[in-house]
Amino acid sequence: MPLPYYVSPEQMMKDKAEYARKGIARGRSIVTLEYADGILLVAENPSTLLHKISEIYDKIAFAGVGKYNEFENLRIAGIRHADVKGYSYSRGDVTAKALANAYSQALGNIFTQDIKPFEVEVLVAEVGEGDGGKNEIYHILYDGTIEDERDYAAMGGQAEEIRRFLKDHYREGLSLADAVQLGVRALTMTQNKPLSERDLEVAVLDRTKARRKFRRIPMEALGQLLGTAR
Repeated sequence: MPLPYYVSPEQMMKDKAEYARKGIARGRSIVTLEYADGILLVAENPSTLLHKISEIYDKIAFAGVGKYNEFENLRIAGIRHADVKGYSYSRGDVTAKALANAYSQALGNIFTQDIKPFEVEVLVAEVGEGDGGKNEIYHILYDGTIEDERDYAAMGGQAEEIRRFLKDHYREGLSLADAVQLGVRALTMTQNKPLSERDLEVAVLDRTKARRKFRRIPMEALGQLLGTAR
């Protein structure tokens, strides 16, 4: 009688992690920066219909890299989670921290229990209220690991190179134009060609807006911001 095929749990987790990392590495990167009036999210994404950056709730944004259908399912689940909690309790009870914990649990369960892990990394950001409000940025990895980021964050295939670049060039209190320029420079650094506004998806969580803080920056406005910052 042949012996059943056996793989140690340690080797299985290692293989899953390598598989997920390879899938994520094929995805285009996303940069998140804190600026004077909120949080900026910049993604390399030439598509005008398939978004990598989205609104989750009043002052909470979502970004994902990797397999589109997988992080899109996570985005939709996050919106439903936020809507139900906001309706059942109050809008103020919906927080980025709670959403990040929910994503962490879901991705962790998928990684340990399913044969194929999700090939995604996601980010949840919440802008602080008022001048002294504290921003929150949570980066959730494919295995459910959650990281609390400060000032800036990067996801995708060249994330480590981008983080090193931002560590050397980021400063607090950036204007929106300066933050956009820095984010685009960070993404361009990993490419063999320059990125124009047609190659980018850009959005902000703007604390100066009433209630709903999320807004996309259209191509025309993005071109002006890039021209202003040059």
